[in-house]
Amino acid sequence: MGIFKYDVYRNPNVGIYAKCNDKFVFIPNGFAQTKAKNLADFLKTEYVFTSVANTRLLGPLMAVNNKGLLLPRNCHEEEVVHLKRSTGLNVDILDTKHTALGNLICANDKGAIVSPLIPTENVKTIEDVLGVEVIRRRVAGYHQTGAMIVANSHGGIIHPSSEEEDIRIISQTLGVEVEPATINGGSPYLSSGILANNNALVVGVLTNGPELVMLTRAFKVQD
Repeated sequence: MGIFKYDVYRNPNVGIYAKCNDKFVFIPNGFAQTKAKNLADFLKTEYVFTSVANTRLLGPLMAVNNKGLLLPRNCHEEEVVHLKRSTGLNVDILDTKHTALGNLICANDKGAIVSPLIPTENVKTIEDVLGVEVIRRRVAGYHQTGAMIVANSHGGIIHPSSEEEDIRIISQTLGVEVEPATINGGSPYLSSGILANNNALVVGVLTNGPELVMLTRAFKVQD
């Protein structure tokens, strides 16, 4: 498992435009095929071109793990059909007024931390689609839970201002130790600057040496 620096549209916020699990990296329609192949090679996945809600902001709008994929209610039916056909994943729409699901849900294959902005009646859909236990919780006082935590099956990172109690409960739910970290030279909005699966990490080009050390430790990266 390695760490690779990359940019998308000459932008260090790789997690805004792309999303991944262990089998697929989801990339905006129209993105250069050679760069898509590079990204897929880093992550040891196939690549799938798609839009969500007719935009290229895939990261903030999708919640995904190796079992399922959640899309917002404003996505188009052809996008849902395309993603079902392309992946074979359990794909469903989460019918809530908040559409930035990637910013509100952090999931690995063991658990999911969900923003309190998502109503309790939606929790069962999340559990069924992603196949994990769900808890609703803010992180460092923020409702954007999915933007503040990134985790795979080896480890994870969390907003640097998180309290010890939150770190303990979130680690327990995700089944891995999460550690405070930043990305892209000091950003605490972690999911915007990283793509993480169980094969590799791809981080924004502004991620510095001390941050790479934190990521290596948190995700137990071995050369």
